[in-house]
Amino acid sequence: MTEATPLAEGTTDSPSGAERVAHALREAIVRCELSPGDVLSEAEVSRHYGVSRQPVREAFIRLAQARLVEVRPKSGTLVCPIDEEIIHGARLVREAVEVELLRRIAATGPLGQRARPLQKLIAAQEVASENPTRFLALDEAFHRTLAELAGGADAYAMIDTVKAQMDRVRYLSMEDFHCRRLIGQHRAVTDALARGDGDTAIAVMREHLTEILRSVRLIAERHPALFQRDRNPRSGPLRRSRRTQREDTT
Repeated sequence: MTEATPLAEGTTDSPSGAERVAHALREAIVRCELSPGDVLSEAEVSRHYGVSRQPVREAFIRLAQARLVEVRPKSGTLVCPIDEEIIHGARLVREAVEVELLRRIAATGPLGQRARPLQKLIAAQEVASENPTRFLALDEAFHRTLAELAGGADAYAMIDTVKAQMDRVRYLSMEDFHCRRLIGQHRAVTDALARGDGDTAIAVMREHLTEILRSVRLIAERHPALFQRDRNPRSGPLRRSRRTQREDTT
């Protein structure tokens, strides 16, 4: 992991400090810079991000709620393996929320010119189709924009916690990412909403959100160690040795 820039002065013990640490660690876990079984040291994370221990503790709690880490009192905070059952459950929750958001949009009538933000994102996705990391960010923006059009931005924000495991698989699947198929689905949803066809938009979205199920099977076969607990944490910039763990608890 690259050297972190300390958080802005005056925010180290604020909720924003905890949010920023949690976001940075979440991204490191999603991108496999931190792997299952790695042990996060409260002291090391605090030094790495230039914050006190309190926002780090809060960040760990948030990550534990997302099932990305497991906090073990007096023993350390471990990065959790990818859990297929959580992925299946998260997909169901996400589908339920996004389908309801599409129903709300369709109830307002054809989007017409209101579809412009979605169309611009699809055009940007076309450009980024050979850059999976950029495409994933634009994919996220597309779904968030749908939520905003439905007046459900808060509901979509709630999905962010439950879909953390899904994001890990999405990142790992970038090596054989089928951007063109996903873009086609985005376009079909947008076109349907533009003409007021909510049923078609919902049907395409349901298909779109099953893509993760195809990916998780391939990733589990390709990277089995990520789907089981590694009992031997490795050393690294945000990982601590068993000796350090003992010193922290004495």
